[in-house]
Amino acid sequence: MTSLWFQSALLSDGWAQNVRVTVGGAAITRIEKDVQPAADDARHGLAVPGLANLHSHAFQRGMAGLAEVRGPAHDSFWTWRDVMYRFIDRLMPDDVQAIAELAYIEMLETGFTRVGEFHYVHHDIDGRPYANIAELGARIAAASAETGIALTLLPVFYAHSNFGGKPPVPGQRRFLNDPESFARLMDASRKAIASLDNANIGIAPHSLRATTPEELNAIIPLAQSGPIHIHIAEQMKEVDDCIAWSGARPVSWLLDNVGVDSKWCLVHATHMTAEETARLARSDAVAGLCPITEANLGDGIFPMPDYLADGGHFGIGSDSNVRIDAAEELRTLEYAQRLALRGRNVLVAEAGQSTGRALFDGALAGGHQALGVPVFGLKEGAPADLVSLDADSPSLAGKKADTILDSWIFAGTDSVDCVWRGGVRLVAGGRHEKREQIARRYKEVLARIVK
Repeated sequence: MTSLWFQSALLSDGWAQNVRVTVGGAAITRIEKDVQPAADDARHGLAVPGLANLHSHAFQRGMAGLAEVRGPAHDSFWTWRDVMYRFIDRLMPDDVQAIAELAYIEMLETGFTRVGEFHYVHHDIDGRPYANIAELGARIAAASAETGIALTLLPVFYAHSNFGGKPPVPGQRRFLNDPESFARLMDASRKAIASLDNANIGIAPHSLRATTPEELNAIIPLAQSGPIHIHIAEQMKEVDDCIAWSGARPVSWLLDNVGVDSKWCLVHATHMTAEETARLARSDAVAGLCPITEANLGDGIFPMPDYLADGGHFGIGSDSNVRIDAAEELRTLEYAQRLALRGRNVLVAEAGQSTGRALFDGALAGGHQALGVPVFGLKEGAPADLVSLDADSPSLAGKKADTILDSWIFAGTDSVDCVWRGGVRLVAGGRHEKREQIARRYKEVLARIVK
């Protein structure tokens, strides 16, 4: 048993003071409020639950900063994608693991304790499967084991370059499967995560561009009880191409043709009509929002106020990992809406309500739902996934209750002190215990592959 004492903690039933959290195994076994610290308690400042990062492409952390040079034509997601294709042509399995390890310690250092890895680089550089078809998924699992972050692995089905089953392009050769080979990939991926603590698995049809309706229907059962994630309506070109193919917009087509429910996460869903927004909210699916990447790629702004007004669920992800920071994702989500709507505190409905608290609570619940984790938060019986904020940080000086979250998200820098995942402290003083060696391996990889 381990006992942790906090000056203040955001429990599942609200803020409490002088809180002792007892951890047994990987779970919270007891919570006591209004108690003085005992001699053997580890004493900390402010505790909040760990967040779920619902959407990551870990390997893209290695190309952060490499696509910030304007291309010869109108620069957009589609030109960024060309840079990404060239980058993956250089990656070997050891490289994938080393890059993922750095991405995962950076997630932990900012307050994420679980990641949903939307994993779509499966094959060797020439497009042929490895002897173990889940070789690169196994490297993601190894990165999770090395860093300690909890993993929801989401193997991606990718077969086509555009709507209507268009043939793939050469840059996509490492992604490709048909339904039969994808079933083998799923079997091998389940084996790859079997030894991990608190890991689970779902599936990810990459997008409606990358799969036909027949293929989509064939692979959905492979999720079994796990989550189902899909990129959708990220760019206007995708919307226009979908209309040209089917006569319907992407979100409408998916809602009309597939049983979208609480197991689903629609990633980005940036370009929706008012009707689509309301229908998605009522479906009980999660909108997977990645504000930093969406801003970096120029995707657009999700219709958040209307979505929330209809009771929609959301979570946040770091997507391309161009910048990994849990608080910054939430801050960018709100700031994008302020810029679009020319207002302040636009994602809360009631006067006096804390924006930071609303964003944090929404991302906490929606993120864990999207990653297939029904029990979370600081309560007895939940996984011991905790984040302590530095009570001595100038940004948090004198702050109490929800103002702590407002200050961390909108004014804090280096506010995270310690992070526990499954009761194990992985981050202390804002640094992961293995940062030095993981960063060294990462730098060796980048020095070789970035020319």
